[in-house]
Amino acid sequence: MTTTLAVLALLVALAALAVALTGRRTAPRSAAETPSDLPEDARALRQEVAALKAESGQSLRHLSVVRYDAFTDTGGQLSWSLALLDDGGSGVVVTSIQGRNESRTYAKNVDSWTSETQLSPEEEDAISHARP
Repeated sequence: MTTTLAVLALLVALAALAVALTGRRTAPRSAAETPSDLPEDARALRQEVAALKAESGQSLRHLSVVRYDAFTDTGGQLSWSLALLDDGGSGVVVTSIQGRNESRTYAKNVDSWTSETQLSPEEEDAISHARP
């Protein structure tokens, strides 16, 4: 249970780091913004909706997890690859490989559904499953 929580915490930290490093994070709207602050005419409302759509396209909303056995002497599909991508296919793929005596975690940048770093077949599967 502790290992699972540690892995989840690591995933969240890596995802936040990936977003921060790519510079795709936008400032949240002010909590003080009220419905009366919104534009009243239809054209301005359409522009606001278009801006919100564009902003949401940069969020990491396409995700997929592929579980597998990385080594023949282990079972239970404890190793996994997680793809966290935006609408353009940019984001990160995180892989955790579990062995009998150790585990390793890797993070690789993804841009336009591919990576400059060589991907494992499981990482490629995670990316292809996350693609709409």
